[in-house]
This record gives sequence, C-alpha cells and structure tokens, in this order.
Amino acid sequence: MTEAVQIGNIFANISNNYFHLTVSEKKVADYVLAHKTDVQFMSISELAYESGVAEATISRFCRRLKLKGYNAFKLALAKATAEEHGGIAPTMAGQEGEISPQDTIGELCRKLYNAQTTAIAQSMELVRPEQVTKAVDLLCAARRVTCMGQGGSMILAEEASHIFSTVSPKFGYMADSHRQASAVALMGAEDVLMFFSYSGSTKELMELTQLALERGTKVILITRFSRSPGAAQADVVLQCGSYEGPFQLGSMPARMAQLFVVDVLYNEFIRRDPDGCHRNQELIANALVEKHI
Repeated sequence: MTEAVQIGNIFANISNNYFHLTVSEKKVADYVLAHKTDVQFMSISELAYESGVAEATISRFCRRLKLKGYNAFKLALAKATAEEHGGIAPTMAGQEGEISPQDTIGELCRKLYNAQTTAIAQSMELVRPEQVTKAVDLLCAARRVTCMGQGGSMILAEEASHIFSTVSPKFGYMADSHRQASAVALMGAEDVLMFFSYSGSTKELMELTQLALERGTKVILITRFSRSPGAAQADVVLQCGSYEGPFQLGSMPARMAQLFVVDVLYNEFIRRDPDGCHRNQELIANALVEKHI
C-alpha cells in the first residue's frame, strides 16, 4: 500500500496495526485516537510529553504506519480529520466557529477578528517577564543582532529587523540560507542571533543554532513550542500563542502572535534608552521627509 493511501486512512491504519505496536507505541496510539483534532497542532515534543513516551517512540510509531516522519503523520491526521468534517480542515482558531461558504462578510470578519485576538490573548498568557528581561539584556549588550528564519518565519524576521532598525543601527536580517550559515560562522560572543520558527524544529534552525553555540553567540528563539528541539539550544525562548495546523502554513493569527512578542521586545528595548532611541527615530524621520509628497 502506498503512503498516499495510508495517509487517507490514518485512523484505520492505527487501529489495524494496534496489536502489533509496542507498549509505548500503544500509549501514543491511544492518545492520538482520543485527541484526533488536537494532535495535529502539537509538536513532536508535546505529543511525547502528553503520551508519556520519548520522542524516539513517536518517530518509530510514524515509521510503523509507513510514514516518512512526524510532519507526514500530522498531515495525514489533518487530511483524515478534514474528511470527517466534510472536507474542511478544522482549526484551533475555529473555536469561535469554522469559516464556511455560507458565512456573510460580517460573519467572516467576526471569526477572523476573534481568531487573531485569541492568538494575542494566548501570547499574553505565555509572556514570561524574566525571559523578556533576559532577551532585552542580550539585545542591548550585543554588537550586532541578526534576525533569521525560514519560509514565512523569514518574513517575520525581516519585519523584526525593520522595526528595531528604526531605533538602532545594529539590527539586520539575512534571508538566504547559505548566507545565513556564512553570517553565523563569523559571529562571536558579542553577537546575538534572533531566530523565528513557529515549530522550533526545522533542520536549518538546528544547524544554525548549533553553529551559534560553537561560536559562543547568544540565541533568542521566538516559537510556539517551548519543548521543541530548537528551544533546547536557545539561550532565551519567547513563546507566542495561536495554534497552526499542517494545512495552515503561516496563518495570520500565528503571525500576529509573533508580532506581539516582537512589539513587547521593541518597547522594552526603547525603555532602556529612551533618549537614544528617540534621537535615532527623529534622525530617520528627518531623512525621510523629502520622500513624501
């Protein structure tokens, strides 16, 4: 049976293979079948924690189902759950109501508004003042701060670099993956890498943070998952709210949640040196006067 067929029948596949699973793998299967929708929004670390098993067990469980890895497993869950809901992939933001073809524009706006305000509210609950303080300590002391990410997270990294560059010249970003590696290779203990990764578990993140560790460079990670592999390698972890499923690549609520965290850092950075930051803002504003009609 091909992987595509397996994906379409993931719940039946789990049931059919249940008695061939190890005791630990059965714990995973039991949790997945009892929390079909929730699991697709969880990191491998969170599922391992909730199931009471090691991450390696989750990986073996996925291979047992003839899937390439955990991301393929979550995609299978999302597809199967969508089929159970008539072809509509459920979203955690849908707690306020799933968006449907029958919605009026007003109803559509209300649901999107609720999803985004919920994401910011979740981020507010996840704010840890001591982590914010530690992060801004690093930003203030740094010689150079470089913002990075991949895919949609790179857009957020560029936005963070832009907003901070309005008050300090030491912020920048690097988009190309090869140039990212080159930049980190030349960093030192006086530099800071600010990395954006919703999952906290991409290959590029792990490679770059490992390289930063070897260089003595401090790493600030903005992510959804505090138990992710990337979080284990970061000096400071700042959590954002919002849940994003496999079909929601760079959802707006997730972006708003991360931008809220950036705004917290930005304003605390200004509070450390209000005169210097306001002076830089005025210099930039004067330089841009002639750009406007």
